[in-house]
Amino acid sequence: MELANNWANYEIIDASNGEKLERWGKFHLLRPDPQIIWNDGDLINKYNNIDAYYHRSSTGGGYWENLKRIPDRWTVSYKNLTFNIKQMGFKHTGLFPEQAINWDFMIDKIEKSNREIKVLNLFAYTGGATVACLSAGATVVHVDSSKGMIEWAKENVNSSKLADREVRFLVDDVVKFVKREIRRGNKYDAIIMDPPSYGRGANGEVWDIEKDLDELLKLCSEILSDNPLFVLINSYTTGLSKEVLVNLLKLRIANKYPGKITSYEVGIPIKEKDLVLPCGISGRFESND
Repeated sequence: MELANNWANYEIIDASNGEKLERWGKFHLLRPDPQIIWNDGDLINKYNNIDAYYHRSSTGGGYWENLKRIPDRWTVSYKNLTFNIKQMGFKHTGLFPEQAINWDFMIDKIEKSNREIKVLNLFAYTGGATVACLSAGATVVHVDSSKGMIEWAKENVNSSKLADREVRFLVDDVVKFVKREIRRGNKYDAIIMDPPSYGRGANGEVWDIEKDLDELLKLCSEILSDNPLFVLINSYTTGLSKEVLVNLLKLRIANKYPGKITSYEVGIPIKEKDLVLPCGISGRFESND
């Protein structure tokens, strides 16, 4: 497992009974997490510094209860990257801190390549990977089906003082976009994707990771440059093994380009316990440069 343990502005303080207490900058949030199946007491009763608590509903979803005054948004930083944090519906904050593992990898590969790198970020959400790649000097095409997420990603780019870097933001269905790029003859040196288990595109297109990820990778293999730097897939889909990502990358990418494949779980240490919270899986192809 790869651990996101280089944060200064974020940490998981404690975890018990299906919930995790996190510090986001100076604010402490208590949120549910299905991986926390152990019960070591209720955190809401254990800590008196909780600023906001996300209550789950038995019928699905839930709501935030602000126990103390908390702004509509604030920022946290990872090294030289800055991200805007907001309390979203269904417990989210707009950032997945465990992805710092992959940001570090992308930055290192791009900086060491000593050439111009063009990155395609699919299912790009609020742009954590986009910000990371821009900071390393790459140009980025950022594609997401949600206009709101695109606007949030622009805020993160601006907050990280990268507004002068070359980036295109597109509200689009990723499969349709990649097909158009094939017809246009556009090529990319690196492709990143964080596909949901299920979703809908900009015009209601249905996405199912079990049915559609293989075909998307086939299409992506056609828009890679002659010397691709990396292809990275991240997934939070329950039951999807990291070895599945290895198999897909072998079949669709490594059979056309020389390089190596790595797969790993990503996780975050729990400060008050000698434990790690698992937070999904990643698989990547990378060149031998």
